[in-house]
This record gives sequence, structure tokens and C-alpha cells, in this order.
Amino acid sequence: MTPLVRRSLLAFGLLLGLASLRPAAAQSDPVAAANAGTVGVVSGGVNGTYVRIAADLAAVLDDGDRLRVLPIISKGSVQNVADILFLRGVDIGIVQSDVLAYVRQQRLFPGVDQAVQYITKLYEEEVHVLARKDIGRLEDLSGQTVNVDGKGSGSAMTASVLFGALGIRPTLANDDQDVALEKLKRGEIAAMVYVVGKPASLFSRIDAPAGLHFLSIPLAPALAETYLPSRLDHAQYPALIAEGAPVDTVAVGAVMAVYGWQPGSDRYRKVARFTDAFFDNFQQFLKPPRHPKWREVNLAAQIPGWRRFPEAQEWLQRHDASRMAQAPQGTKPNAP
Repeated sequence: MTPLVRRSLLAFGLLLGLASLRPAAAQSDPVAAANAGTVGVVSGGVNGTYVRIAADLAAVLDDGDRLRVLPIISKGSVQNVADILFLRGVDIGIVQSDVLAYVRQQRLFPGVDQAVQYITKLYEEEVHVLARKDIGRLEDLSGQTVNVDGKGSGSAMTASVLFGALGIRPTLANDDQDVALEKLKRGEIAAMVYVVGKPASLFSRIDAPAGLHFLSIPLAPALAETYLPSRLDHAQYPALIAEGAPVDTVAVGAVMAVYGWQPGSDRYRKVARFTDAFFDNFQQFLKPPRHPKWREVNLAAQIPGWRRFPEAQEWLQRHDASRMAQAPQGTKPNAP
């Protein structure tokens, strides 16, 4: 065989090999495939519960093929609503249940009631007010500097509602919570407000000699329409709360919110796939090492003033919704 014939045969074989690959390449668009299965979940700050819940979603639901969950750090509930409405790549957000009422009141996003829906109510988040030892009551914060996290955060929103309802007028600061904690330790501010599911990892950095304590928030009539009663205790914060001396506080619900995509659209189908996977695998969230707040979730709980994402409603109808309304054994159910 001459060298020319040999080269011709090799070239022909190479062409045959490339031709055999073309159909597979033509049928597979890696960019489209990656985006079709990816859901962006905007959560919260690095020290909060939201980001841990989003990380749990990724750990349980990622299957490496049809569904991938991307947790996204954010600045809080109001910003999360804006991201759900406007930011490319964000399909789902974890927000406080009072955020829709707040954005309607402030007229921030016209039409938000139609555009934002919910997949499920999650759990209750407690309002933590950590103060210097010389601050004995919430009323003592009038005229004092109190950090409420960044503007647009859930903590800032709740602090505005809470202080307004109780007639308390502090000077509000908007440092990140970890910065605020250091300022509080140095006595540069009087207190900090942090809405987060207990136990908050941020407060694990505090030891007994720090001289800080949680302020009690009784469920006054002005708060009863918006918040639920709750408590912080020694088991969650042993360095801050004495055994047998729990601190009263209030709580607000956390919500898995979603943009109201048109049924039948590609984005709707993607979020519907996530929703089905979440409900189908919910029992996995109740096992260690998932966050203990999952054990408070009642999938069938309704949220006044919100519309449920259609696929979530259909899943509940296909299954025994009354059974789903029962909280896992040993936990309290959320009020609908």
C-alpha cells in the first residue's frame, strides 16, 4: 500500500468518525440543557437560616441530570421579591410572610400580588433583639442606635413594623449583622434586631462575659395581627439565656416564593419540576444533618393574602392534603 493510499484511507476513516458524532452533537445543546434543569433560589445572608435552607434544597434535590438547585446569597426579603420579579436566573426566593403586605403598603412593586406566588409556607422565624446590659426593656431603645441589617432586609422591614406599632423611636443603623455584633460588643450601639430561625449561628460567637442579653417582646395587641408568640431559651442560647428563664419574643413565617410564570411556559415547567421534586422528597428534609426548622414545616398551610403556585396546589390535590397538614411527630403544626 502506497503512502498516498494509506493517507487517503486514514482521512476517510476520520471523516466517518466525525460523521457519526454529528447527530449526537446536533441533538444536544449543552447551554440549553444546563439552563433547562437549573433553578436559582435567592436566600439570605451568610449567617442566617435562609441560606442553610437553600443549601439543604440543593443537597437533597440535585440529581445531576434533570434538576440542579443554585443557592444565592442575598440581602433579605424585600430585595428577594425584587430579584424574583426582575433578576434573570432567579426562579424562587425565601421571604418573610409579611413582605407582600409591606411592599403593597410602600407601593414598591405594582402588581406584585399577581406576579409573586408561593410554593409552601416553611417555618416561623423569631425576632431576636440583642442588647447591651444597660438596656432593660424595648422602650429603653427610644433615642438609641439600633442596627436592623441592610436596607430592604427582612430584619429592617420587621423592625420598622415592630417599633412603629409599639411607639418606640430608635435611630436605625444598617450594618451587616456580623459587623453590628462586634459594634454591640464594644458598646458602640445599644442593640441589634435580627429576624432569623432559632438557633442563629451568629450568636454562637458570644460567650457569657460579653454582657449582652435578649430583650423580651411580649405579644402586644398592636402586634397580634401580624406576628405569633414564641420564645428563646437556654437550649438554643446557653451563653445568653439562663436555664429556666426563657425570653418571650414574636415570630413571623418564612415562605418559599416563586414568580407566577404562565402555565405551559419553559420557566413554569422548570419550577413545576422543582416543586414536584420538593414535595416528593420532603421526608428527606426531616432527617439529620438538615436544619431542625424543617421539622416545623406544614406543607398544606395556607398564607393569607398569597396565591399558591398552581403546580403546588395540584400536587396537594393529587395527594392527601389532610395528611400533609399534619406536622411531623414531636413538632407543633404551623397555623394555616
